Amino acid sequence: MAKKDVEEQIMVRQVTDVHANWSEQERGAPGKFSFQLILDNGAEEYAVRPPADDADVLMDLFGMSETIYFDMTRQVLIFGNLKLG
Repeated sequence: MAKKDVEEQIMVRQVTDVHANWSEQERGAPGKFSFQLILDNGAEEYAVRPPADDADVLMDLFGMSETIYFDMTRQVLIFGNLKLG
């Protein structure tokens, strides 16, 4: 099996970096948030576009988690080893 085929079969990747963005949609109106997930040091990238309330919760979870994974098939973020308290 070629290396590219193996990489395409990996369905859960570690989030190694997160870039947050906000964009104005129209003057004076609420903007939109997005998070660019860098997976396995750049092997893949994925953008999530949550509503503002979800973006707030995601920011908290990003700060509380030692390890984050992203399931590419189900588009699910998995937060591991949460630092509580």
